[in-house]
Amino acid sequence: MKRGAAFLIILTTISFSLVRGQNPNMEKLNAYKIAFFTKKMNLSSQEAEKFWPLYNEFQDKKFRIQQEKVLLNRNFNQNGATMTDKELTEAGDNYIALEVKGTSLSQEYHNRFKDVLPPAKIIRLYQAENQYKLQLLNELQDRKQQGRGNLMQR
Repeated sequence: MKRGAAFLIILTTISFSLVRGQNPNMEKLNAYKIAFFTKKMNLSSQEAEKFWPLYNEFQDKKFRIQQEKVLLNRNFNQNGATMTDKELTEAGDNYIALEVKGTSLSQEYHNRFKDVLPPAKIIRLYQAENQYKLQLLNELQDRKQQGRGNLMQR
């Protein structure tokens, strides 16, 4: 059973990396994320087989929405001083529309997750997402502090 789960994790990682591109760091990060979530959620191989394609689809759609928000912010940062009130209102409306789209997407996939996972594991998913973000932030802070320490020692 463990071999099957490991194979599934590797297969999912490879397919997810193909979607995202061939960045080796992204591949490592995705493999780490898959292992982290699988452990925190205590996914069986059957659950993982159904969950990961659905979750990756959800993440891809969330990523696209986030990219649209980044473009809106970038446009405002570059052109905000010269934008008309009408353009600014439209930019604000578009931003809120993207927020609503993201919330609707979360609700849609919450319902879809209910088809492949028991309720407790869905809650563990949301906890794992928060824990994963915190862990990445902590590791980033640790690396920054180690970098500062190395600079101070020189």
